[in-house]
Amino acid sequence: MPMLQDKKAIVFGVANDHSIAWAIAQALQREGADLAFTYVGEAIERRVRPLAASLGVDRVLPCDVNKDDEIAATFAALREPWGRVDIIIHAVAFARRDELKGRFLHTSRDGFQVALETSAYSLVAIARHAEPLMPAGASLLTLTYLGAERALPNYNVMGIAKAALEACVRYLAYDLGPQGIRVNAISAGPLRTLSSAGITGFKSMLHHHEERAPLRRNISPEEVANTALYLCSDLGSGVTGEVLHVDAGYNITGM
Repeated sequence: MPMLQDKKAIVFGVANDHSIAWAIAQALQREGADLAFTYVGEAIERRVRPLAASLGVDRVLPCDVNKDDEIAATFAALREPWGRVDIIIHAVAFARRDELKGRFLHTSRDGFQVALETSAYSLVAIARHAEPLMPAGASLLTLTYLGAERALPNYNVMGIAKAALEACVRYLAYDLGPQGIRVNAISAGPLRTLSSAGITGFKSMLHHHEERAPLRRNISPEEVANTALYLCSDLGSGVTGEVLHVDAGYNITGM
């Protein structure tokens, strides 16, 4: 029997077929989950709908995670057909491209707010609106990166946003734990995605990671997706408030 048979899962943040969120969605469905996707804007909708259709998924909902009314409408749309939400994948992050260049010292006040609100606070907002639909055993999973723990070139304000996101994981896990709801994060190694395309020198980062990670290679989206399966299924039933690295061991290295 598939490990997620009859589970209801909504995925926020699929941008295209190279997205980590897309790899996770495929893995969730392979293990029996019933899926829904969200999108923001027409450009993303044009990419997400064909991907959803390829999995036979017809629940594709508009949702700007910076708007509480749209988050509320998303979960309201799932209340009648599903009655509950067992799994939420939060793969949403954004910082203005010009804030990822030059010195972090020059981060603008407005750019700081945009990055923090979209990349970190959105997890809190989603959890708040989803809580009434999440039963005991439900799982909320987000994606982070090593830039939350260490200063990395050209990551700048996104590193601050990811650090805030990881703190939100811990506080949400504490709040929702008594109800049996788990909250975790995966800190994935560098992957070629739409988001990483905005980071200057990303190709050099991939090469550096491959040379220095203990496994001497980069990771694949499928490896992140398999870890997501663990954290969202009963296999991870005793794990909450954690940031689990899937990076070929790079995070443990020094010189």
